[in-house]
Amino acid sequence: MRGYSLRVKEIMDNKHPFIYEDDLATKARATIRNFSLRILPVTDKNKKLLGVVSRGDILTISSSVSPLRAKGVMTLPKKIATTEDDAYSTVKELIQLGKWYAPVVNSIQDKIYVGVLGLENFIEAVIRINPEKLAKPVSEIMSKDVATCSPEDEIDNIWRLMQTKAVAGLPVVKKEKLAGIVTQKDLLDGGETLPTFEAKKGRFRTTRQVSSIMKTEVITVNPEVKVISVAKVMVSKDIGRVPVTDKEKRLIGMVDREDVARLLVT
Repeated sequence: MRGYSLRVKEIMDNKHPFIYEDDLATKARATIRNFSLRILPVTDKNKKLLGVVSRGDILTISSSVSPLRAKGVMTLPKKIATTEDDAYSTVKELIQLGKWYAPVVNSIQDKIYVGVLGLENFIEAVIRINPEKLAKPVSEIMSKDVATCSPEDEIDNIWRLMQTKAVAGLPVVKKEKLAGIVTQKDLLDGGETLPTFEAKKGRFRTTRQVSSIMKTEVITVNPEVKVISVAKVMVSKDIGRVPVTDKEKRLIGMVDREDVARLLVT
């Protein structure tokens, strides 16, 4: 049992950018890329929430000059929170849905957009008010069955693997050792559009390899490290996932924000 309450309005990001429904999808792409966002809420002219655009949605736009509007690529959010909702219950529901973010509205009736609640907001708050919850070693919460890729894999195939596994990042392994990490952000920053084909010419174009966009300087932890140490790094560096390696730099697991948040609500 927790001895205190925490409302969504106390920890949400009330300065999270949003976009209007008739703005171009290319503006959504630029906003997500420039602000390193994972979701971008879409509203009407009165700021009523209509949907969200994710990095994944943006990556499916096959042209940098697409005439599509934001309303043409947005999806309905799986969870919408209100300012007065209990943060613990909201995060628990997000985890059950496999989501890291929920747009926040003033009320379910009006649906006026006021911000976004992310797992990192919740994690940061618990670090401050109840750090004892994060005293376990990483080995107790990490995922051990981790999908990986190699530096030589084609980016198109990696995108499909991310879609299949419902993950936004993959560790890159070479000769059984961690060589880097590739995420949806890397795909977006690298100017990738998927599927990668030339619509006008009707043929597939050559895709690049993971090695061309992956990050090679990766923050890693060993399995004995306390969860609170990883959580602090995730919040301060805006990192979604951290590979867990042994002394020989062999990948043995992965811990992400969802793993940390799950520990906090159980």
